[in-house]
Amino acid sequence: MKRIKRIQLILALVAAIPAICGAQQIHFRDITAQAGIHFTHNNGAFGKKWLPETMGPGCAFIDYDNDGYPDIVLINGNDFPGHPRAGATTLKLYHNNGNGTFTDVTRKAGLAVPIFGLGVAVGDYDNDGFDDLFVTALGQSHLFHNNGNGTFSDVSKTAGLWGTSEFSTSAAWVDYDRDGKLDLVVANYVQWTEQTDLYCTLDGAHKSYCTPESYKGTSLRLWHNLGGGKFEDATRKAGLDDPSSKSLGIVVLDYNGDGWPDLVIANDTQPNKLYLNKKDGTFEERGVAAGIAFSEDGIARAGMGADAADYDRSGHASVIISNFANQMVSLYHNEGNGLFVDEAPQSEIGRATLVTLGFGCFFFDYDNDGWQDIFVADGHIEDQIERVQKRVSYAEPPHLFRNLGGGKFAEVTTSMGKAFAAPKVGRAAAYGDIDNDGFLDILLTTNAGPAYLFHNEGGTNRSLRVKLVGTKSNRDGIGAVVRLTAGDGNNKDKQWKMLRSGSSYLAQSELVLTFGLGAKTKADSVEIQWPSGQVDKLSNIDAGQTITVQEGKGEIASRPYGSASQSQSLHSRADAPKTPPPKVTSFVNFRTKLRTVKSRVGQTRFLAASTSALIRLLGFGNWFHYGPLSVMGRVTVELRSY
Repeated sequence: MKRIKRIQLILALVAAIPAICGAQQIHFRDITAQAGIHFTHNNGAFGKKWLPETMGPGCAFIDYDNDGYPDIVLINGNDFPGHPRAGATTLKLYHNNGNGTFTDVTRKAGLAVPIFGLGVAVGDYDNDGFDDLFVTALGQSHLFHNNGNGTFSDVSKTAGLWGTSEFSTSAAWVDYDRDGKLDLVVANYVQWTEQTDLYCTLDGAHKSYCTPESYKGTSLRLWHNLGGGKFEDATRKAGLDDPSSKSLGIVVLDYNGDGWPDLVIANDTQPNKLYLNKKDGTFEERGVAAGIAFSEDGIARAGMGADAADYDRSGHASVIISNFANQMVSLYHNEGNGLFVDEAPQSEIGRATLVTLGFGCFFFDYDNDGWQDIFVADGHIEDQIERVQKRVSYAEPPHLFRNLGGGKFAEVTTSMGKAFAAPKVGRAAAYGDIDNDGFLDILLTTNAGPAYLFHNEGGTNRSLRVKLVGTKSNRDGIGAVVRLTAGDGNNKDKQWKMLRSGSSYLAQSELVLTFGLGAKTKADSVEIQWPSGQVDKLSNIDAGQTITVQEGKGEIASRPYGSASQSQSLHSRADAPKTPPPKVTSFVNFRTKLRTVKSRVGQTRFLAASTSALIRLLGFGNWFHYGPLSVMGRVTVELRSY
C-alpha cells in the first residue's frame, strides 16, 4: 500500500554552503583510446634506480591554433646517455579536432625534439596572440615559440635561456612587475648527476631511490622578460636566490589582495616558501611567518604539487600542497591577516590522503555548483614499497573531493567510474573543457606508463566560461582577477578566480576560466580587474557560453556550448550516464528504506538511501537525485515509498 511521507529537515549552518543543485549523476569516462591519444612515458629506467626516473611526465592544455578547442601536450623523458632502452622519444602535441578526437601533429609542428623533459608552462611571452611552450628538463630546458602557422621554433638560445643545465621541474609564466610582458619562474630540484648518484636502500638488500635529503638543493630561477624575445636572469636581483630549496611545485597567487602576484613554492623535504611581491621588482620570503613553511607540528614535509583558490568564499586565496606518503595533503587556509592555517584534518581531506603519495593537484569545479572541488593524482616513487610498508602501494587511486561548503569536503572518487578510480602511478594533472560542453575534463599522466584523458559526463548544472585578451596587460590576461555575481537575495552567488599559468605539478591547465552557476541561467555581473589596473564590467551574461573579453573593450565575442555532433560523439557509448530526471511536480516512487544520518557540517542533516531515488524539496520545486543536500533554513522533503 502506497503512503506519503513528509520529512522536515531543520538545518543550522555556521558558514555559507552550496546552493541547492542536488547530487548530480556525474562520472569521468576514460576516452583516451577513443580520442586517439597513444602515449607511453619513457622515464629512462634501466635498473640503476636513478632519481630522475621517479619524476614522471608533465602535461598541458594549450589552444595553439586559436580555434577554441584546447589541444594537448604530453612531455616525455628519454634514455640516459649510454643506456639505450626505448630509443629516442619526444614530447607529443595532439591537435583537438573538435569532435572528441585528437591527431598527433608533433612532427608537423616541429616539436619532435629528443630531450629528457619534465614539466611545461603555457603563455604568450611576446604578445603576438599565439601561446608559446616552455618545457623544463633534466639538463637543458627549452622555449618553443609559436609561429602562428601550426609550427613552433626552438628559440632557447636567442632568448638567452641556453646554457643553464639544471634539474628543472615545474614552471609558471607571471608578469611579476606588471609591465605587460610575461616573465618566467622555473622551479629546480636538486644537484644530481649520473656521477653523483648515491646508493640508498629501504630493506638493506636492494637499491632504492634516494630521497632529496641525500642531495644538495638548488635555487629556482626568475627570467625577466626584456621584450624583443629576450630574457635576463633576475633571480638574485629579485631576492629569490635560495640554494637550499628543492622545488617541485609553483603556484602564483595574490595572497594579501594588493593586486600584485606573489609566489608559493612547494619544496621536497625543505620548508615551503611564500614570496611576497614588494612591487619594486623584488620579493620578500614570508613562509615561516605566514605559517605555510611547515606542517602544524613544525616539520618540513615533502611537497610535490600546489594550487590556490578561494575554496570557501572567504575572499582570500588559500593553498593546497600535495605531499609524500604518510604526510597527508596540506590545505592552507588563508585567514586574511597574513597567516595560513592547515585545515586538511578539519576539512576531511587529511585522513583520506594520509597514506597516499600526491603529485598533481588542483582546485576546479567539476560539477558546476559554484564551489571549488579538489583533485589529487597519486602514485608512489618506489615500485617495491609494499615490501617494507604494507599499507602503501606503488599504484594508487586518485582523489576527487567534492566541496560541501562550510570548509568541508567529501571524497567521491569511487562514484566517478571504475577506470577513473583505478590505481595508477599518477604524476601530472591538468583540466580543460575539450569539447566545449561547459564541464571540465581531466588530463592525467603516469610514470613509465600511459596518459589518461577523462571526459566529464556532466550533470545538469550550468556554467559560464571567460576567455581574456589583454592589451595593456599581457595578451593572455594572466594575473587578471575575474569576479562574478549571480542571483539575488538569499540565493546570491559571488565567486572570483585568478587566471594563472603553472600550478599542479609539471602541468598547465587551460587558460580559460570556468564559473559554475548551478541552476542559474545567467551571471548578473562579471568584473575583470586586469594586471594593468584596468577594470572592465559586464552585466546580464547568459550561461551556457564562452565569452571573450578584451581589456578596455569588454565582450568582443561569444560562443555557445556544444553541438549535436559533439555531444553524440562523446555520450553515445554504452557506458554513458543515464539521462537525468526531468523536472516534475508530482511524487515519485522508489523502492528503498530511508535513513537519516547526521553530517559533520554543523547541524546539517542529510537524507540518504541505499539505492538511487528522487526527492523534492518543497519551495524549490525541482526533483533531485538523492545524495548530500545542503540547504539553509526549514524545508520540507516529499517522497513516496512502498
